[in-house]
This record gives sequence, structure tokens and C-alpha cells, in this order.
Amino acid sequence: MQAFIIACAQFAVAPMAVRENVEKAVAWTERAAQETGARLILLPETVTTGFTPDCPAAALWDRVDTLPGRLSDPVAAAARRLGVYVVFPTYERGPERGIVYNSAALFGPDGALRAVYRKTHLFPTERRSGGGWSTPGDAPVVVETELAAIGLTICYDGDFPELYRCAAIRGAEVIVRPAALLRSFEIWELTNRARAYDNHVYVAACNAVGPDAGGNYYFGHSMIVTPIAQVVALARGTEEIIAAELDPDPIKCVTYGARTPMIFDHLEDRNLAAYADLLTPARSQFEPARRIPQGAVEFTSRGENDLTR
Repeated sequence: MQAFIIACAQFAVAPMAVRENVEKAVAWTERAAQETGARLILLPETVTTGFTPDCPAAALWDRVDTLPGRLSDPVAAAARRLGVYVVFPTYERGPERGIVYNSAALFGPDGALRAVYRKTHLFPTERRSGGGWSTPGDAPVVVETELAAIGLTICYDGDFPELYRCAAIRGAEVIVRPAALLRSFEIWELTNRARAYDNHVYVAACNAVGPDAGGNYYFGHSMIVTPIAQVVALARGTEEIIAAELDPDPIKCVTYGARTPMIFDHLEDRNLAAYADLLTPARSQFEPARRIPQGAVEFTSRGENDLTR
């Protein structure tokens, strides 16, 4: 990893205004590059439509596109023109009508598509089995670049330590988390800082701000967190760009502002024998208000329970 500046461009997505949002994504990417000198720029989750669509999966499929495709081409061109990496999150058209992925594409400074990550942990109301619209992916993604090894995740993924540990084991140094999160700020901050500290990685988390087509209003507060859990950049609840320069040697000291040496490594110090049966089906011993099945069913509603997200 080398020292470089990363930025989160937190702006209001116009609900379902796909072309307008692509133009905004380009404009905010340009602004982030020009104002901060960032070489990696992260945009919010589902930046082309907003998180909750106003239509079922089949109609959403018609509104979006493949990756790469006509909607991502202007962003790829901006990445090439500016010489930066851009994480472009969008609903992605799948192989047949009605298959829609919640995806994050990484474009390189040459404008080429480097990777596509498809959200593996769909929020319950997002799942088609919950009356939603998304089909899950099933693979973690870590991309080697000259800046750093970059892991891609999306929003609710941050509640699952296993995915972040998997990315770290695969060599991730920076993990990005575009989001449209509506739970408390404390949960947002806790999960970002915990995933960074758990795995000794940088976490850059860009949360949505403003309303979506479901009437949900996102609170922003994008943040950049170091591998010792220090928040080094924090946005407010409005349109805003945050940025920070990442140190390529970040775990020499156990805490910031002190010289106390760090003498542990959460990856190396794992006792693998204790985890032999970890990856098995399970459920909480406590009962949520409602359980939404994992299996796929057809779209039935717009998922009014998005406010629990």
C-alpha cells in the first residue's frame, strides 16, 4: 500500500431519476477530485435510483443497466479524465428480466472496470422473499491496485464480521462501504469502527443523505476509519465531501496520539482450532419482531419496513 487520499462524496440522490443521478455522480466525483486531490472516490449506495425503488424488480431491471453499460459509461469516462479510482454503486441488470443486483463497481484511472461486487447480505425488506427487489451475490471481492488492495462491501454487509474478515484474509488493506443506512448513528459508527479494528484495515463508509422513493430519509455522516479505530473524517447530515490521507504503516502504535507500541495482529493471532464449526446455519436465541425468509419469491410490495434498515 502507498500513501494516498481517499474521499467520500455524500450527496442527495434524486429518487428514481436515473440519468440525473448519473450526472450528479460525475459532478460530485469531479468536485471530490478537484477539492481534495483524492485518488479513490466513493459514492453512496444505489446512487442511480436511491435505495427503495418505486417499482417491482422486473420494472427496476428495465430502468437500470449492466456493468459496464450506458449508465456507468459517464462515470468511467470521468475516472479516466481525472485519473482516479471511483466506486460506483448502482442496481445492476442481471442476466434475465427481474434479476437485479445491488452492486458496487470499481473503475480505474484508465476508465476500465476493475471489479463488480454484488451485495451478499441483502437487508430483509430488500430481498425478493421479503417483498423486495434484489437478488444476492455470493462472493467477496478484493481488488489489487497500485494504491492498495481494496475490498468492496455494501451497507448491511457491515453487520457481518465474517465478510470483512474474509476480505482481510484475502489481503484487503482498505474496505469501502457505500451505504443507505437508516438505523442509529451509534450502530453506523460502531460497525464501521469495529470492522476496521477487527481486521486492521481502513474502512471508508459513504452513507446516503436525503429521501428515496419509499419516503425514507438518510442521515449521512459518512466516515473514514483507521485500522486502530480512529475516525479521521466525518461528514454531517447534508451534502458534503470528506477526505483523508491514508498512512501505509498504520498499526505501529496501539492508539492515536501515543507512542505505545502495538504488539498484536488480529489476523495472525486467531486460534483457528476454535472456529472449526463456525460457518453453520444459526439464528439468534432472541426473537425479532418479524422474520423474513431467505428464499426467493416474487415481488409483493414496496417494503414499508425499510425504516428499520
